[in-house]
Amino acid sequence: MRRSDWQSRLADAIKAAREIPFCWGAHDCATWAFDVRRDLTGGEDIAASWRGRYRTALGAHRVMKRLGWDSLEAAGRDLLGMPLPSVLQAKRGDLVLGGTDPAFGVCVGAKVAFVAPDGLVFISLSDCSLAWRV
Repeated sequence: MRRSDWQSRLADAIKAAREIPFCWGAHDCATWAFDVRRDLTGGEDIAASWRGRYRTALGAHRVMKRLGWDSLEAAGRDLLGMPLPSVLQAKRGDLVLGGTDPAFGVCVGAKVAFVAPDGLVFISLSDCSLAWRV
């Protein structure tokens, strides 16, 4: 269940993501997306199981393996349950998996915001593969 002020929290999260440099294990695609989920719902900190436990892409991969996930899709299904039947059903604030090199992002309408080494990037929702309701 989303908080009543979820829309302003989403706007604040996007603004902050533009200003915070990418950092593996602290401000990367998965950590940021799951932080947004927590902030929009007031729910648990799902990212706590990996936050701060790696500092590189290879380290992230190793932590995922230790947590029992062979892919980000497996992590999403384990942590968030079954995805929506179609990624195009995602609404603002929902979590999305997409991109050429799959990453977690947050739906902001027809686009999805992703934290990347180059900063906050946006891709079309139609170029994503899976989505979960927040």
